[in-house]
Amino acid sequence: MGKREKKRIKGDGRKPRLAVFRSNKHIYAQVIDDSDSTTITSCSTLEIEVKAKCEKTSNKVASKIVGEIIGTRLLEQDIKEIVFDRGQKSYHGRIKELADGARLVGLNF
Repeated sequence: MGKREKKRIKGDGRKPRLAVFRSNKHIYAQVIDDSDSTTITSCSTLEIEVKAKCEKTSNKVASKIVGEIIGTRLLEQDIKEIVFDRGQKSYHGRIKELADGARLVGLNF
């Protein structure tokens, strides 16, 4: 039996990819245009703006704040539709809260 290959999620200029990475203490989100191989914008719980709004960086509240911030940054650049890339993590807990925060602001995915 060979190794199982995962499906590669790609974003393009009109629908960039929102890639999410979760560690034990922080959550990171970046929006990537795969056609140009460039990062459009990013946000994480390491930013001062996020730390000022929540006391812990490893909970669902902080993840939702990161989702709202990345959503507003994308809407400022007139990007309303994205492709959500959660990596190997399940759509549950902090990953789900980040997605809900981005949807709350007005992103579609």
